Amino acid sequence: MSQSYDELLDQAQARASLNLRVKVLLVDSLGLEIQAELIGDDQPLFGRGLELDSLDTLEIVVMFEEHLSVTISDDDRAAFGSVNKLVDFVVAALGEIPRVEALA
Repeated sequence: MSQSYDELLDQAQARASLNLRVKVLLVDSLGLEIQAELIGDDQPLFGRGLELDSLDTLEIVVMFEEHLSVTISDDDRAAFGSVNKLVDFVVAALGEIPRVEALA
């Protein structure tokens, strides 16, 4: 059964809110000196992207457990590729796009 335009729009808005929420959490939790809105959805988190390191990975794991009720294990390393990959992981883990406030 296909989804209506309104359902697709609602899902897209929920996804955009979740992406922004993850960016805000990254900036706040990691003390990044960048505005959350300037982080690209597909910008790498490590290396030449946001230049995060292994200690930041631990902070992200704790942040996701605390704020999104999702556990990221060592086997889920691919989730740390970008904001989109983190959000994809959350959606897959929860089975749906959680409704969140984009801004803290």
